[in-house]
Amino acid sequence: MRKFFIAAIAAAAVISSCKRHHEAVQPVLLDPVAFVDTLDGTPMALYTLKAGDIVLQATNFGARVASIWTPDRNGDYADIVCGRASLKDYMTPPGERFLGACVGPVANRIGNASFTIDGKVFNFPKNDNGKNTLHGGVWGLDMVPWDVVSSDDSTLVFHYRHANLQEGFPGNLDIEMKYAVTSANEFVITYKAVTDETTHVNISNHPFFCLRGESNGSVEEYEMMINASRYTPIDELSIPTGEVAPVEGTPFDFRTAHLIGERIGEDNEQLRNARGYDHNWCLDKQTLDGIELACTVHDPVSGRFLEVLTDQPGLQFYSGNFFDGKSGGKTGKPYGFRSSMALETQKWPDSCNQPGFTSTLLRPGETYTQTCIYRFSVK
Repeated sequence: MRKFFIAAIAAAAVISSCKRHHEAVQPVLLDPVAFVDTLDGTPMALYTLKAGDIVLQATNFGARVASIWTPDRNGDYADIVCGRASLKDYMTPPGERFLGACVGPVANRIGNASFTIDGKVFNFPKNDNGKNTLHGGVWGLDMVPWDVVSSDDSTLVFHYRHANLQEGFPGNLDIEMKYAVTSANEFVITYKAVTDETTHVNISNHPFFCLRGESNGSVEEYEMMINASRYTPIDELSIPTGEVAPVEGTPFDFRTAHLIGERIGEDNEQLRNARGYDHNWCLDKQTLDGIELACTVHDPVSGRFLEVLTDQPGLQFYSGNFFDGKSGGKTGKPYGFRSSMALETQKWPDSCNQPGFTSTLLRPGETYTQTCIYRFSVK
């Protein structure tokens, strides 16, 4: 009996030791060869950045984030953004176009596909509901090749010149954008832009986060906090009405963290207009231009915890309402309804046509700047 007892203790010790020495799942990176090409004379490639616990891959086609690998509470890595496995699939996307892309020069929607500067009307492609402009038009910043200015193990600097009247936008707009990963497990995006003619600029980034790994689970099961007491309601075509409304007493109140799915199914006109959440929250900033916490997202299953920090006045939260499962991602799994979410830091949408909103006007001699930080940890 004593020998059996000792053997049982020994077996338990072995099991415990195995648990302590759990071999964590490691990143399985995308093949760089699948991203090699030349477009309009610009070499295309896939770049890998590493720092802290983050491994990030990006391509200069649309300055896209193709993968972000982070560990869960057990140390197992997963790719937590939606994307494609090759340059070809980004160029002819089977489904959602904006995966991981830089969007602009005016992100989000422009009502009636036009704006007016100093009495002159500028018109743009009606690529949204046949009436409005979405994310810069047919090509925007996401379907074009960017130049790579420099790269090293943890940083990647892009440049793109959006030419005067390209898709109708005035001014030669020179954009510099830097991706950096840090030892603090942050993905930092910084933008600068200058113009030679007065124009509107509101650039953003569009990674779709799936904190349990690609196509696993639903964003409705995540806990989210948004530091905002107001938001901008939209009409049936997702154009802001011009109102800035309080979130209190509505499904848009995320000032205290709770499940995204808790109120997303309520009978609410705003939720019906967007088929869920696809709205701008007006952040409660303590300073005008300071980088402050805007949002947190926690996946209770994996333990992954995402913080979003920005110097911008707005955060667009999109709950993946139009993913229909008809197109697969890097692993071939379909992107299902609300399987991922976008958190876009920006100025308020359609500000170019809304006098009471934050201005997006950029004049010659001025510099547009923005910083967005995605910080990763586990709970």
